[in-house]
Amino acid sequence: MTRTRVNAIGIIGPGRLGRSLAALFAGAGKTVALAGRGDPLPTTSILLLTVPDRAIAEVAKSIPAGPIVLHCSGACEVELLRPHRPAGSLHPLMTFPGPEVALPNLAGVPAAVAGDPKALEVGHELADTLGMRAFEVRGDRRLYHASAVMAGNFATVLLAEAARVLAAAGVDPDEAPDLLAPLALQSLNNARSHPSRSLTGPVARGDESVLAGHREALLAAGFTDLEALYERLTDHARALITAHMEQGNDR
Repeated sequence: MTRTRVNAIGIIGPGRLGRSLAALFAGAGKTVALAGRGDPLPTTSILLLTVPDRAIAEVAKSIPAGPIVLHCSGACEVELLRPHRPAGSLHPLMTFPGPEVALPNLAGVPAAVAGDPKALEVGHELADTLGMRAFEVRGDRRLYHASAVMAGNFATVLLAEAARVLAAAGVDPDEAPDLLAPLALQSLNNARSHPSRSLTGPVARGDESVLAGHREALLAAGFTDLEALYERLTDHARALITAHMEQGNDR
């Protein structure tokens, strides 16, 4: 695919994602204009909308015809940007806490791109600029975004809940997340290629007595909601292992 050379980028939406992308593109040598509510629209030929999903259509309608417009939503279709043409989307598959917290290293990070052919070229070029791997989602974008929420947001929730249980075991609550993070990160890294093959612990070993002890301890400590979650996740872990075994793979 022929790449469109992008030198200047206008970003509308100075939230955590917008500020982060502005800093990252500027660091990559691009000229960046960041605009918020009430600011003049950037006069660049490329505009990225980093506004909330609910505001995309309204903001798009306020932009005069001319620039190539892309939104950065994972869940929304490109049609929200009409009548702009070419139009597209660029959604980095990464979390952005804001440049005041940390700027992520996007080298090798996937980025979903979609849209009209020229907008796709721009999406690929912007991804390349930050070292990301562009890919296209051809199915339901809601499913794509749901998967991202499960892998990103829910991983954070699970760590937070695990830390709450660890604190109940007598560990300093302020230290608990940091103590569990290396295990969580390594487990996720192991799962990058073959999630079912990377499972360890009592589910993988079939140690039902240990699992029963966990559930009993959670209930005794008042974690009724987490005991139910633990049981559901255990069932999913068993199903993952069973599917792996049925494929004829030796654990």
